[in-house]
Amino acid sequence: QVQLVESGGGLVQPGGSLRLSCVAAGRTISDYEMAWFRQVPGKEREIVAAIDWNGLSAYVADSVKGRFTVNRDNAKSTVFLHMIMLESEDTAVYYCARGRYWGTAWSGRRSDYTDWGQGTQVTVSS
Repeated sequence: QVQLVESGGGLVQPGGSLRLSCVAAGRTISDYEMAWFRQVPGKEREIVAAIDWNGLSAYVADSVKGRFTVNRDNAKSTVFLHMIMLESEDTAVYYCARGRYWGTAWSGRRSDYTDWGQGTQVTVSS
């Protein structure tokens, strides 16, 4: 079991930047694909980014492409989501999760992920 804790959220003005961190405890995440999701009340949880075990391949959703990047530091058991040019539509609770199965972390299907963190709130507002 991997325990994931997200941090780095907060209030930011449109056009601003944030870096979210997902720190793992209990077991190294170096063997696992990881993903970032976000959720707005009343809407489905949607994938925004994913990264393979060694950080060589990454996925970013079309809605945030060019503004969000994902990377990882396995030595620190941490996955990052770098967000720039934030828009009000980016307001959501952001979650990280571990992919259950090899090669499926791009799927966006909630059942393909496990060890969900508690989330960190990102609010983009002027």
